[in-house]
Amino acid sequence: MTDEERTARFDAANEITKKYVTASMSAGLIPIPIVDLIAVTGIQVKMLHSLAQQYDIPFSNNMSESVIGALLGGLIPTEATMSLVGSLSKLIPIGGTTMGMITMSLFSGASTYAVGKVFIQHFESGGTILSFEPSKVREYFKAEFEKGKEQAWQAQESGAAA
Repeated sequence: MTDEERTARFDAANEITKKYVTASMSAGLIPIPIVDLIAVTGIQVKMLHSLAQQYDIPFSNNMSESVIGALLGGLIPTEATMSLVGSLSKLIPIGGTTMGMITMSLFSGASTYAVGKVFIQHFESGGTILSFEPSKVREYFKAEFEKGKEQAWQAQESGAAA
């Protein structure tokens, strides 16, 4: 594979991630608790499937759910529970629903961004879903999650302005 082909593949993978970050943020706005979490998980699995296709890597739905869960479970406890609290706060009329939707949208976008970036790096280095070891990328995932929060916040602000 030429450098140009690698660059094109890498750029396409980043576009895939960007598309699914937007979808995840939208799913985070679902006003029904837990349904939003299920939708975001489905979007992340679909993103991983799209990335695997981009890199011609065999895909397993069950393995994908497991590795995504392992990555998200590795976030510091306050970040990992943010999604559940955000989802459940939607049960509180008006203010809770609004706050929950904002929180879930940000968490969903940030976590999807981080999952995408981690798997792009893994696939770029020749890894597969079966060879993925969440413990080896935990710090990178946390750093990308922080970048994802910033990106999600900017996207949310620009969306609110529009």
